[in-house]
Amino acid sequence: MTPTFETDTPAGEKPVGPASAQAPSQSWRRVLGVPSLVLLGLVYMVPLTIFSTYGIVVELTGGRLSAAYAVTLVVMLFTARSYGRMSQAFPFGGSAYTYATRSFGPGLGFMAGWSLLLDYLLLPMINYLLIGIYMEAAFPAIPAWVFMIVSIVAVTVLNILGITAIAKANFVVVGLQALFIVLFVALGLSSITGTGNVDLLAPFTGAEGAEGLSPVFAGSAILCLSYLGFDAVSTFAEETKDPKRNLPRAIMVTTVLAGMIFLGLAYISHLVLPVSTFNDVDSAAIEVIGAAGGELLVAFFTAAYIAGSLGSALTSQASVSRIIHSMGRSGVFPAALGRLHARFSTPVLPILLTSAVSLLAFVLDLLTISSLISFGALVAFSVVNLAVIKHYFFDQKVRGARGVIHNLVLPGIGFVLTIWLWTSLSGLSFTFGLIWAGAGLAYLAFLTRGFRKPAPQLDLKEA
Repeated sequence: MTPTFETDTPAGEKPVGPASAQAPSQSWRRVLGVPSLVLLGLVYMVPLTIFSTYGIVVELTGGRLSAAYAVTLVVMLFTARSYGRMSQAFPFGGSAYTYATRSFGPGLGFMAGWSLLLDYLLLPMINYLLIGIYMEAAFPAIPAWVFMIVSIVAVTVLNILGITAIAKANFVVVGLQALFIVLFVALGLSSITGTGNVDLLAPFTGAEGAEGLSPVFAGSAILCLSYLGFDAVSTFAEETKDPKRNLPRAIMVTTVLAGMIFLGLAYISHLVLPVSTFNDVDSAAIEVIGAAGGELLVAFFTAAYIAGSLGSALTSQASVSRIIHSMGRSGVFPAALGRLHARFSTPVLPILLTSAVSLLAFVLDLLTISSLISFGALVAFSVVNLAVIKHYFFDQKVRGARGVIHNLVLPGIGFVLTIWLWTSLSGLSFTFGLIWAGAGLAYLAFLTRGFRKPAPQLDLKEA
């Protein structure tokens, strides 16, 4: 069925927002299958992100990075499953915003969407910042802001051209990273076999004297940020062929594949350089890669990492533009943000708005951006786990033995684990996160005239 821009409202009631003003001919192109969705998710997550916090987590866990990644994968699978369940029930754009609105109402839906918006708005920004840092290090004569501007312009143009252009660019990005991973594994295994005795359990048991699971759990909480991106797959629901079938599959496949890549790279890395301390914890990845393949591999790693950051910026900007489009289409944001370009069938104004926000990368630092991303992501994860319980267990009353397990126990575990991860957030994360939440609540009060009017309903397409 060709999707339309009608709001799902009871008979006799007028839809809230500008949906009715939309031209019927404006619709997304359903061109994405499971492979393309998985590709988008993997690019968003950046497979080489393991090396961003490599030294920090290795030292924290006493050399048990692989064990920490194994724990993180188990934790994230619960939430990924909840996203898949909700995408089956509501195969529309908007991700956690959509699921919270349909499950808890437009008020809480707005606050969930507002928190999710924080996460997605900052993800392109952090990638542009990393590109500037690495490129300036490689070419000191050119300031970082030049590379950042070029990246922002390139990503913006590709997103305006449409999802097909993004998918094609992603093949190049993933291909470059895959080539590096193959070379690293091959050279790493070659160096391992030449060292004599190898302790194959060392990546899980760690250095001598490493005791207890608390350090592993602490490392796992940090590594959870590596998985930000599997949820981005759900934002492409309206461009997905047979979304009720393909979205859940793509979300789970993306999470499992990313987890196996992270776990495998962590395992090989520790075997290549079986230490728990480094000369420089921030650049520990360079020591490991250098031990595996020398300076040439280090140079290739830098190129692949930059390509990965560019691909992540490309996909994350596409995701947030669709969330802003959904909110504009519903009347939460100005109606102009809810329109598609007549020629490209893409949300041009939301894309340009995201690019403008990304310019803040010139004044914010990595710590501040990372802290805010953590807060927004964990809010969204918590809400989606609860939404499964609310929608399936309470609203749909699927409460048989199987229903209790799938609709109460498993999402309940996901919710508890997500709340546990909150305990690892810094005070800075909560401070900035609560300020953002307060701003969202104030805006909601403005939209509802002091909460005297209903909050705007999310405008959804029927699949």
